[in-house]
Amino acid sequence: MENSVAPFVLYPGTEPGTPREDSLRLPAEEEESATSPAQTPCSLSTSLCFSSGDDSPPQSRASAAEGAEASPPPPPHRSDLRVVETQWEVSSAASLESPEECARPEEPASPEEPPSRHEDARPAESLDELGELVPVPPGVWPVHGEPDLVIEVAGRRLRAHKAVLAARSDYFRARASRDVLRVQGVSFTALRLLLADAYSGCMAGVRPDNVAEVVAGARRLQLPGAAQRATDAMAPQLSLDNCYEVLSAGKRQRLSELRDAAYRFMSDHYLEVLREPAVFGRLSGAERDLLLRRRLCSGRACLLAAALGPTGERAGSRPQSPSGDAESRGDAAVYCYQAEAREWRELTRLPEGAPARGCGLCVLFNYLFVAGGVAPVGPDGRARPSDQVFCYNPATDSWSTVRPLRQARSQVQLLALDGHLYAVGGECLLSVERYDPRTDRWTAVAPLPRGAFAVAHEAATCNGEIYVSGGSLFYRLLKYDPRRDEWQECPCSSSRERSADMVALDGFLYRFDLCGSRGDAQAAVGPGGGVSVFRYHCLAKQWSQCAVHLRPPGAPSGLQPFRCVALDGSIYCVSRAGTWRYVPSQNTEAGSEMGPGGSFEPEPLGSPLDVRGVLFPFVLNLPEKPDRGEQSAA
Repeated sequence: MENSVAPFVLYPGTEPGTPREDSLRLPAEEEESATSPAQTPCSLSTSLCFSSGDDSPPQSRASAAEGAEASPPPPPHRSDLRVVETQWEVSSAASLESPEECARPEEPASPEEPPSRHEDARPAESLDELGELVPVPPGVWPVHGEPDLVIEVAGRRLRAHKAVLAARSDYFRARASRDVLRVQGVSFTALRLLLADAYSGCMAGVRPDNVAEVVAGARRLQLPGAAQRATDAMAPQLSLDNCYEVLSAGKRQRLSELRDAAYRFMSDHYLEVLREPAVFGRLSGAERDLLLRRRLCSGRACLLAAALGPTGERAGSRPQSPSGDAESRGDAAVYCYQAEAREWRELTRLPEGAPARGCGLCVLFNYLFVAGGVAPVGPDGRARPSDQVFCYNPATDSWSTVRPLRQARSQVQLLALDGHLYAVGGECLLSVERYDPRTDRWTAVAPLPRGAFAVAHEAATCNGEIYVSGGSLFYRLLKYDPRRDEWQECPCSSSRERSADMVALDGFLYRFDLCGSRGDAQAAVGPGGGVSVFRYHCLAKQWSQCAVHLRPPGAPSGLQPFRCVALDGSIYCVSRAGTWRYVPSQNTEAGSEMGPGGSFEPEPLGSPLDVRGVLFPFVLNLPEKPDRGEQSAA
C-alpha cells in the first residue's frame, strides 16, 4: 500500500527544522486550486502536519526533486519561515505572503518606483483637511511663507509656522521637530485666540465667558504675557452681572490674573458692589476687607480742591442772590495739585445739576460726595435749597447720583464717619441725617441741641466722633457720639477771632483763626495781622495755643479766608491767593500750654489760576496714570 504522506523536502546545506518557504512550487493550475476558498491552509503553522485526507494532492519524490532543480536560487534566510510537510501547504503559504512582500515595508523605496496608494492620496489632501489658518491681520502670512506646522486639538486643525511659535513659547520650541502636533488640555477656541495673539501681539475675541480657558491655555502653552493680555482685553467687559462668575472661575482654576481683575473691578466700583447682595453678600469677610483696602490704598494720595460758589462766598454764609449762578457754574470744577510740576491742573467738572453754592463736600471710601446747596433759579425766579447728592469716582473718572436727602439743605456740613455720611444742619436747620451706602438710604439721627447756632461754621471728625463749631455771639463746640446717638457740649477755646477752618489730625482738632477783632476782617491785613492756631485734645478735652500771628509766606496784604485739609502729617491751607503747608508741633502732651509751636513752610505751593469762588480742599487717592494735561500735551 502506497504511503500518501509526502516526505520532507530539504535543500542541501539546510538544517532540519528550518526549510525554505519557497522550496516547492506547484503548477499554475494547481496553485489556483490551492488558493480557492474551498481549500484552506492548515492552521498549525509551528508544528509538523501529517495529512492523509483525500483532498491533499499527491506528489512523488521525483516530481519534487524536479521542482527543486527548476526553482530559482533561494531568497535570504528568514527566521519566521515555517517547516512544511506537503506541497499543498507550501502552495497555500506562498499564496498568502511571499518573501518579497514581507520584505518590502522594511526596504527603502527607490526613486524610480511609483508612489504607493497612500502616497498618491496625501498630495491630493485638501487645505480644509490640513486645517484652517490662524486668524491674523492682513499681510502677516506673506512675511512668514507657507505654514509648516499642523496643530490638532479636539479633532480640529490649525496651520501655523514653527519659527513664529518657537520664538514665543518654550512649549512649541521643544516640539519644533514635529510637523503635526496634537495639543491636549486647551480648547480650540482658546488655541485660535492664543495663536492669533502670538502673531499679532493683540488679544481679540476674549469675553468673560471664555477668558478662563484662554488664560489656562496661555499657561499650558507657556506663552508669556498672553494671560495678562487676555485679562486686560476682558476687563472692560466686566459688570455686576458677571464679575462674581469671573472671580469664581479664577479661584476654582487658581488663575491669579482673573482673581486680580475681578477684585480690581469690585474695588473700582465699590459702591455698586456694596449695594448688590448677589455679589457682596457672597464674598467672605476677608474678601470684603481686601476690596476696601484696595479701594483706600491703591494709587497715590493727592491734594485736590473744588472751586464752589461765587467770589467771597464761603460755607456758613447766607445764600446770596442767584444772579451770578451761571458764572459760578462756569468755575464749578475740581483741581488736582501736581507736586512735580508745582501747579494745579483741572481733574473734572461738577456734573450738570449739581449746585455750586452752599453745598457740603466730603470723602467716603475714596469717593467725593457733594450734597445739598442752592439749586438753580426756578420758574418763579427764586433760588431754593437742593436735596441732590452727587458722587465722583476717581477710579473710573465718572459722576453718579445717590439717594437724595430727606430734607433739602443749603450751607450743610457733610462728614464721613464709620462708613456713613452725616448731613449736619443747614441754614436755619437743626436736623441731622445719616446715609448708609449699603442700603442707599438716608435716616434721621439725633438733631442738634436747641439754640445751638443757625449755621454750623466748621465741622470735623476725630476719634470716631463728630465735632461741630459755630455761633454768632460766641463760639460753641458740640460733639456727636454715634454709639449713643446724642450731642454733648465741649469746652470752647478762649479765642474770639474769626475762624477760618477746623481740621482733625492725630487726635487733635486744629482751629485756624484770622487775627483781628471779631467781625473785622480788615484787622488781619494790618502789621499785627496773621493766623493764630489752636488745638483741642479730644481725649483730655483741653485747648492749647500752637502759634500766634503767623504770616503765610507770600500771602498778599489782604489775607483772605482759607480752608484746610490734613495730608501726610501736615495741614494744607488753600485759598485763591495761594496754598501753604502748615507743620504742626510735635508736642502732643495734653497739659502743654505752649509747645514748640507750628509753622508754615517758607515756599508757597501756588493756587489754581483764574478761579472764582471758594476752594474746598480734600484728599483722594488717584490711580497711577497720566493726567489730562500730559495726555493733551502728548
